[in-house]
Amino acid sequence: MKIYTVGTFDLLHVGHLALLEYSKKIKLDSFLIVGVASDDVVNLYKPNIPVIPLEQRVEMISALKCVDKVEPYYELNYVTACKQFNVDIFVIGEDWGSKPHNLAVEKYLNDNGKSIIKIKYNPRTSSTKIKKDIVSQFKYDKVVNQMLNKKLFSKKHFIK
Repeated sequence: MKIYTVGTFDLLHVGHLALLEYSKKIKLDSFLIVGVASDDVVNLYKPNIPVIPLEQRVEMISALKCVDKVEPYYELNYVTACKQFNVDIFVIGEDWGSKPHNLAVEKYLNDNGKSIIKIKYNPRTSSTKIKKDIVSQFKYDKVVNQMLNKKLFSKKHFIK
C-alpha cells in the first residue's frame, strides 16, 4: 500500500511528526512517500518562502524512520506524483481547499479507485506560530535593549 502526503515542512515540529506518523500507520506494511514543496511552489500559495532550504528540509524528512521515500516537487501538480508512484492513498490536511490543482488530484484518485484521507492539524504548533513567536521574542529583546541603553529601567524589570 503506497501512501503519499505533501508539505513544506519548514521548521520541522511535532505537528509534522504527527502527520507523518499517522500517515505511515494508516495501513500495515505501507510505504510512505513524502513530497516536499520547493521554494517556488511554496511561493505560489504562501507569502514567504521557507526559512530552511529545500535540500535541508528533504534531508530532515528523510531521516525520520516513519518515512520510506522523499521527493521534492517543483510544480503545483499532485496528479503527476500520484501516477509516478502509483499512490493508493493521498493524505491531506484540513485546509486542503478547492483550488484547480487540488480538484484535479481528487478527480484522478476518485476515477482510479484511490483514496483521499483528510486529517486535522495538530493544534500544538505550526511553522507559522513558531515564526511569529521568534519575531515576537526578537521585538521584545530589541525593546528591552533600547530601554536599557537609555537607562529607563534596570535589567531586573525585564526578568521573565
